[in-house]
Amino acid sequence: MTMKNQIKIGKWGSMLATLFLALSTISCEKSIIYEGEGDCGTYYNISFKYDYNMKYADAFTKEVRSLMLFVFDANETLVQSVTVADEASLATEGFSVPLELAAGNYELLAWAGLQSGESFSLLANVVEGVTKKQELQVALNSVAGVSNKDLKPLFHGAMPLTVTSEPGTYNETMSLVKDTNVIRILLQQSSDTIVAEKFRFEISADNGLLDYDNSVVAGNDVLYTPWSISSGSASTASVEASRADTSVSVVVAELTINRMIDGKSPILTVWNNEENKKVLSIPIADYALLVKGYYNSQMSAQEYLDRQDEYNMTFFLDEDGSWLSASIIVNSWKVVLNNDIL
Repeated sequence: MTMKNQIKIGKWGSMLATLFLALSTISCEKSIIYEGEGDCGTYYNISFKYDYNMKYADAFTKEVRSLMLFVFDANETLVQSVTVADEASLATEGFSVPLELAAGNYELLAWAGLQSGESFSLLANVVEGVTKKQELQVALNSVAGVSNKDLKPLFHGAMPLTVTSEPGTYNETMSLVKDTNVIRILLQQSSDTIVAEKFRFEISADNGLLDYDNSVVAGNDVLYTPWSISSGSASTASVEASRADTSVSVVVAELTINRMIDGKSPILTVWNNEENKKVLSIPIADYALLVKGYYNSQMSAQEYLDRQDEYNMTFFLDEDGSWLSASIIVNSWKVVLNNDIL
């Protein structure tokens, strides 16, 4: 007998309903009936957050557009999987995935951003009762090892979950890490006009495959090239009548790359196409870590690389188009270089 099947019969009906609820409470050992389910099961609502960023603000509803959640038992075998591809649902405050599991210890693993299939692919053939968590690797979709697209944002999350035998509804939250990074390279020259066609931009990295735990699997080299290159100029009027206005010519290249790992920095190389020579070649992650700053000094190198998802690097060119290696600007911070770094 359930509440929805009861018929209202005045005072006696009210007394019967009260008696029914009392008996249900006793049979559930003082637990609360789960949202009209009419049973005494154990339910978990898994929420998600993406505040592992430089602003420490939850951007899950704004940035995550698809989600795959996997549940593994103590033997690391898949027991349940949930796919959410509805962007409207993911953008709703309070979004969660409901799970009903037997008592025990589990591990939850999530990949977010895979459903479009444009940028990344899940390599595993997902079969409940068969698939092991080690199979949930994600590969970057490249063409002959080259990626020239603005990659769709990719996120990873993992957490243990101990399911109690006590009936009721429980809420847990999984934190996500963003893997993709936008790199903007700005070449600046004040003595002459520079054009985009003169330069070639490349980032080489061994990060084409991510393991189930979000570590980088070695031996999967990718050459990243720009998905956008533009050129322009800006001028600043001098405050002194005797001095000429200052004009700056720039070329901007934008690339999106997969996760960066401390100690295995991707290498940015800029080529002069006209002379087929290197203008500069630097390890991006190493340079980015030089500008963590005072307020981020307590972060580990890897935490900084994971929280930061945009890097803007400005390089200054001399009259003949060579890199002036005295300094560069990374994310608005000036890095003064010395012989130990070059």
